[in-house]
Amino acid sequence: MTAPRFRDLLAAEWIKLFSLRSTFWLIGLGTLAIVGFAAQSSLDTYRGWPDFTAMERARFNPLDETFSGLSASLLVIGAGSLGALTIVGEYATGLIRTTLTAVPARHRVVAAKLSVVAAVTLVTGALISAGTFGVSQAILSGRGVAVSLGDPGVLRVLAANALLAPVSALVGMGIGALVRHTAAAVVTVCAVLVIVPTFLRPTVHQWANDLYALVPLYVWRTCLGLPQVRDDPALPTVAGSWATFTLWPLAAALLTLIVIRRRDV
Repeated sequence: MTAPRFRDLLAAEWIKLFSLRSTFWLIGLGTLAIVGFAAQSSLDTYRGWPDFTAMERARFNPLDETFSGLSASLLVIGAGSLGALTIVGEYATGLIRTTLTAVPARHRVVAAKLSVVAAVTLVTGALISAGTFGVSQAILSGRGVAVSLGDPGVLRVLAANALLAPVSALVGMGIGALVRHTAAAVVTVCAVLVIVPTFLRPTVHQWANDLYALVPLYVWRTCLGLPQVRDDPALPTVAGSWATFTLWPLAAALLTLIVIRRRDV
């Protein structure tokens, strides 16, 4: 029996991903909601701008209207849940048995799953990042306070906003492979990626700061999501933050591979 080509595995994983109704809800409604939040926030700022004090205007960051902490949390939860459901859903329906019978080489199945989920969520994240930026800056330009792609730090912020989706999705896949229960996987995704980082603050203890700098949402909030990075030894550096964005999905992909290869279906 000839082993299936990798592109056939990719096609199969694509079909399985979009056969889940949750995929369309999470991607479609999630994208509309986040872009809508950016538009509403920018409109509120546009209307209230004449009443801003001089200090408020000096401290105003147009990119805060583009992608707020709430939007980032929603994106992380949505993408992480989507990643978890691609694993949990297949185990819940028993389809994983058919998949692994047809393709005994489990590492190829995992590689195809990871590739499809990463590609879909990267495109989604890029569309959300570009959409929120375009809508918000178009509105703020009416007050002359918008920024452009050429302004310092803007491209870095937009890239970080977009990468939150695939990073979270791959971490969600690792959690889904480990937990294998829909509700527990989603709750764990929320706890690991959103709830815990919400309570993290810089402290006088450097070991705690170094620990905090290992959490994707935290490094986005305190470093990569800011056009002007604050010079504070208690906060993550740009290089360290990009390393965090790289290591989490790599570790999650390795965890997914190990769990699926070693645990029975």
